[in-house]
Amino acid sequence: MPAFLRIRGRHLAFLILAVLFAILFASAASKTRVPPAISPGSDPGYVSALAAANRFLQAWQNQDHETGLLMLTDAAKDLSSEDRLELFFSSGSDTAYEIARGKKLKLGRYAFPITLFSSRSATNKSDRPQKSEIVVVLTGKNEWAIDKLP
Repeated sequence: MPAFLRIRGRHLAFLILAVLFAILFASAASKTRVPPAISPGSDPGYVSALAAANRFLQAWQNQDHETGLLMLTDAAKDLSSEDRLELFFSSGSDTAYEIARGKKLKLGRYAFPITLFSSRSATNKSDRPQKSEIVVVLTGKNEWAIDKLP
């Protein structure tokens, strides 16, 4: 019998033990299931934050300054001058927006990538879309506000 096939008792026990551990580890690993990632649709905070972002952008689209300003947090108002807010809400007559899938930044805070489309005048239809991000925060019991303007 070749030398590499000669296994002594202690070596045989070690080999059997190693094979059993490998089988048990593989079995345990296959039974351990990682829970699926939370989809945005199953997170009630996400849905509410998305609805708030949509309401704010509808106010922008309709040039509804009052509604838009009421939806801003104090921090967002402090970071924007009145002139900038006025310019933002008077984007032109033809406006549209897209909201992409958002992400949860932390509890009660979501960021949504957005694209704003506007034509400043009837003769200039070639304005480029403006890509940006909007951040929505929970400010009270199911009350959401815009914390970062596009």
